[in-house]
Amino acid sequence: MRWEGQRESQNIEDRRGMGAAKSGMGLGLGGIVLVLAVSFLTGTNPLTLLNILNGVQDMSAPSAPDGQGPTGPPHDGLGKFASVVLADTEDTWRVLLPRLGSTYEDPQMVLFTGAVRSACGTASSAVGPFYCPGDHKVYLDLSFFNEMAQRLGAPGDFAQAYVIAHEIGHHVQNLLGTAEKVTRLQQRASATERNALSVRMELQADCFAGVWGYHAQHSRNLIEPGDFEEGLRAAAAIGDDRLQKMGQGHVQPESWTHGSSEQRMTWLRRGLQSGDPNTCDTFSGART
Repeated sequence: MRWEGQRESQNIEDRRGMGAAKSGMGLGLGGIVLVLAVSFLTGTNPLTLLNILNGVQDMSAPSAPDGQGPTGPPHDGLGKFASVVLADTEDTWRVLLPRLGSTYEDPQMVLFTGAVRSACGTASSAVGPFYCPGDHKVYLDLSFFNEMAQRLGAPGDFAQAYVIAHEIGHHVQNLLGTAEKVTRLQQRASATERNALSVRMELQADCFAGVWGYHAQHSRNLIEPGDFEEGLRAAAAIGDDRLQKMGQGHVQPESWTHGSSEQRMTWLRRGLQSGDPNTCDTFSGART
């Protein structure tokens, strides 16, 4: 990606190193796979398992509370990269969301290490990047990018950008009211139905990430040859079927929450090719 020298977002809280991470918090990808395996087998929320394993419910050594960390663009290379990607998603969705009948509100991105406190609770970095609708913030431990490259075989700057753009996709869903509607449906659904709705949400966020990628290429020429292929490899690497196979040796489609590798690639590709969020309706028809 041609990201050097591009605009950096001011909507960043850099909390890295501000909270004393407890021993055992850095589970890494191996820990993530283990937690996912236990979650799939027991039906327990993965975040609950992570909280139990890491003791993060003990708030004796939390990260800095909201609003008390330094803000603004980071000074290190990876932090600046994340800031540029965030800024470019802002440029894309400020234009596109009004066409969908809504106004784009810039989210905040929180960079952290070890564990972090959010309006959605306390989470270890092992849970991976996440979006919290309660405070409109994306939470990211940049070490996740190393795990993607070294353990999942998904290196590359566009692969990293796809992860950020996917979480911003959840912010778009929140602003459009999609997240609230799905939450209401999940509250009266069976476990299998809740998982199916979650998959549709995640696939739409993948498609929205692709929409951003299209405009990063056609409007601002940030994309280089091979970038989109990096993103598609990353989408395949974090498919539920692949992670289940790694974690428990077999696949359970009824327990998927994010979609298969093929599904994630399909919807990311759809966004990359169209640049139109209207093509991202994962709630109508089959999840193909």
